[in-house]
Amino acid sequence: EVRLVESGGGLVQPGGSLRLSCVASGLIFEAYHIGWFRQAPGKEREGLACINTSDGSTYYTDSMEGVEGRFTISSDSARNTVYLQMNSLKPEDTAVYYCAATLGGSCIVTNDDYWGQGTQVTVSS
Repeated sequence: EVRLVESGGGLVQPGGSLRLSCVASGLIFEAYHIGWFRQAPGKEREGLACINTSDGSTYYTDSMEGVEGRFTISSDSARNTVYLQMNSLKPEDTAVYYCAATLGGSCIVTNDDYWGQGTQVTVSS
C-alpha cells in the first residue's frame, strides 16, 4: 500500500520558518516525481513545487510569485522523504499543505495520483 504522510505543520508567527516533511512508503521512491500543494479555506488547491526524486531536479510553479525565494523543495532518498522548507512565512501562507506522488515522468499530478492527508500551517501573530 502506498502511503504519503506529511508532518511539520503548526502555528508560526509571521516571518517565521517551518520545514514540512513528506514520508513515502510502499513505492519505489526514485521512480516518482513528488510535489507540494496547498489549499487555503475557500480557495482552490494550488501547486507549489515539485522534485524529480531520481535526479533531484526541482520545479516551482511560475504563478507562485509570492512563494519564489521563500520555499525550497528537497528530497532524501535514504529516508524516502521530500521536504518543503518555508521561510519568511506570511499570513497568506496559511493553508493545508499536501504532498503528492506521480509516476507520470513529470510534475503533472492529478487526483488519481497518490496524496497525503495534509498538514495544517497557520501563520498568525
